[in-house]
Amino acid sequence: PLGLSIALDNLTHFAGSVQQSRDINLFLKTDIDAAAAGQVADSLRGRADVANVTLQTPDQGLQELREGAGLGEAIDALHDNPLPTLLIVTPKAGADDARLAQSLEGLPQADLVQHDALWRKRLDAWLGFGARLVQVLSVLLGLGAALVVGNTVRLDIQARREEIGVLQLLGASDGFIRRPFLYLGAWYGLGAGAVALALIGVAGLALRPPLAALSESYASPFVLHGLDLLHSSFVLVGTVVLGWLGAWLVTGHFLRQTRPTET
Repeated sequence: PLGLSIALDNLTHFAGSVQQSRDINLFLKTDIDAAAAGQVADSLRGRADVANVTLQTPDQGLQELREGAGLGEAIDALHDNPLPTLLIVTPKAGADDARLAQSLEGLPQADLVQHDALWRKRLDAWLGFGARLVQVLSVLLGLGAALVVGNTVRLDIQARREEIGVLQLLGASDGFIRRPFLYLGAWYGLGAGAVALALIGVAGLALRPPLAALSESYASPFVLHGLDLLHSSFVLVGTVVLGWLGAWLVTGHFLRQTRPTET
C-alpha cells in the first residue's frame, strides 16, 4: 500500500501539472481579421469564468507547425496560409468547462471549438478510485500486518509459558506480564516500517533515472516524488502502533484463556 500510495501521489501531481488539459481551443472563421479577433479575445477576457485568453495568429500557428511537426518543405510549398486565428481560452478554477465550451460554440465568429477535457475527467475518476482502493488495501494489509506480528509474539509467549505461569503465581498483574511483549511487538513494527521505507527508497532510486529520461523526451518537468521526513515518520509511527496492537491482542487473549497454575 505504501508503494501504491506514492505512485498514486505522483500520478496526481502529474495530472495536476497538465493545465493545458482544461484549455479550450476556439478556431475563428477564416474571414475574421486580426482586429476582429482581438475584439473577441477582449470580450472573452471579461467573462467571469475565463482566466486567460491567448491569441494565436495564422502566421504564428504556421510557424509553430513548421517547427514542431517538421513540415517545413510542405509548408513552403503552400501559396496561402490555410490556418485560422486561434484563441486558447483557459477557464478559471472551479468553472464549468463544458458549459463554457458550449457558450463559445454559440459565438458567431466561432468556426470550431475543441475541448479535450473528457480524458481529464476520466483520469480524475480513476484517481479517486485509486485513492479509495489504496485506503481499503491499507486497512486490510495493516490488519494483516498486526496479525502477523501478533502471531510472532504468540510464539514468544509460548516459549516463555512457564515463566509467565510463575509470575502469575507470584501475583504479577496482567499489565506487568503484557508489557515486554508489547515492547517486542512495537520493535517488530518499527523494523518492518524501516524495511518498507528502505525498499521504497531503493525502488525510487532505481526508477528515477529512466523516468527522468522519459520526461525529458516529452519536454515535461515531471519529477518523481518520494516520502519526506515527516511522512516517513508517520509510516514508522503507524507500523509501531500496528505492531503494538497485534501484540496487545495476542497477549490479552492468552492471559484470558490460559492461566498457568503450575511451574
